[in-house]
Amino acid sequence: MVAGDGLPVVPGVDGLITSAPGETLGIYVADCGALWLADRGTGASGLLHSGKKGTELGILTAAIERMGLEFGTRAADLVVVLGPCIRPPHYEVDFAAEISRQAERAGVGDFHDAGEDTACDLTRHYSYRVEKGKTGRMLALIHSEKNS
Repeated sequence: MVAGDGLPVVPGVDGLITSAPGETLGIYVADCGALWLADRGTGASGLLHSGKKGTELGILTAAIERMGLEFGTRAADLVVVLGPCIRPPHYEVDFAAEISRQAERAGVGDFHDAGEDTACDLTRHYSYRVEKGKTGRMLALIHSEKNS
């Protein structure tokens, strides 16, 4: 499948990983968390869409394991960033806290949480929940460079 600009689209997935230098990955999110993964050792990268279901199913752990198998990534070499996402009290499940716990259990070397709640400021973020589904999406991107 390709987008209007001719670039490839991978439908029906919540995570993308690559080790190809010069490749850009992108995902759309509203209230779910975008997770950026960068391997300081191999140069591999990943981008995940992690909401309630993805977090419950361990998408971060699965991505780390897959990057290890595919690219030789070690969790200790990863920088993982959690972007803005909905949080309590605006949502009954604190999946941001669970993502943080999963990163710690996996041995992620460097984890950062933006700490922003998408439901708090609609001038800065989209919120599917607050805007009752009639909302835009934020585009998360990561570009891989050749590891030197």
